[in-house]
Amino acid sequence: MTLTELRYIVALAQTQHFGRAAELCHISQPTLSVGVKKLEEDLGVLIFERSKSAVRVTPVGEAIVAQAQRVLEQAQSIRELAQAGKNQLAAPLRVGAIYTVGPYLFPQMIPFLHRSAPEMPLYIEENFTHVLREKLRKGELDVIIIALPYQDTDVLTKAAYVEPFCVLLPGNHPWTQKDSIDHTMLNDKSLLLLGEGHCFRDQVLEACPTTLQGNPDNRYTTVEASSLETIRHMVASGLGVSVLPLSAVDNHRYAAGVIAVRPFTEPSPTRTVAIAWRATFPRPKAIDVLMDAIQQCDAAQVHYEP
Repeated sequence: MTLTELRYIVALAQTQHFGRAAELCHISQPTLSVGVKKLEEDLGVLIFERSKSAVRVTPVGEAIVAQAQRVLEQAQSIRELAQAGKNQLAAPLRVGAIYTVGPYLFPQMIPFLHRSAPEMPLYIEENFTHVLREKLRKGELDVIIIALPYQDTDVLTKAAYVEPFCVLLPGNHPWTQKDSIDHTMLNDKSLLLLGEGHCFRDQVLEACPTTLQGNPDNRYTTVEASSLETIRHMVASGLGVSVLPLSAVDNHRYAAGVIAVRPFTEPSPTRTVAIAWRATFPRPKAIDVLMDAIQQCDAAQVHYEP
């Protein structure tokens, strides 16, 4: 039994005439007759009742023809799915991002991406790196936006941009009189950090090694927060100072003078934001347009003006 034979019997049932059915199938009448007869022999039943003046579908043939029609429709659906699959930008893309990147990158990235791939909407999730890693492995996400270093089996990574860190201060803090802040100055001040599990927390501690717990020069108490926005609010209230990635600096609604931002003294600590995807992911063009959209965002720029 073949799809071609199923097309023959459907066409013959519709036209009830061998000649017209052959024309409909763009074949000769003998070819159609042989194909119909072969299918009947394979199935062991008569699908059509033939006479010199007419061709009629038998009762069992009606059920067979109806099923054949459904099979042909499903086969066409498969072809359409395959055709759609050739357009790698015509299906949703499942994107994950770490908490300290997503809120500041997506508002600019999504419009850029929509212009270049209007038929590729995004499913978006923000989470910790280790959660995104697991979802990428399981195929629950297609690509994740994380900070390097990042290594995993059968996963490819590509750096998108390097982002400097900045110091966030209450507006009346004496350090606002300085043009830049040396990382060693954070030793004796209350530094507000993200909680455990945030990779940005680890990067800040690495950039300011004297802030690590257990260091004898550590002369302050660390206050942990759940998000960069929570940290910003506490800094605005005067609780302490903190460190932000550059992309998060201007993302607030505070009036001028409530908070202040200063760059680190060179060399400034930085992080490299990258995308990661499975090596077997079948839509490389989607990865390319996503990367292009990211690199058009302000977050991909490293310039800072105090």
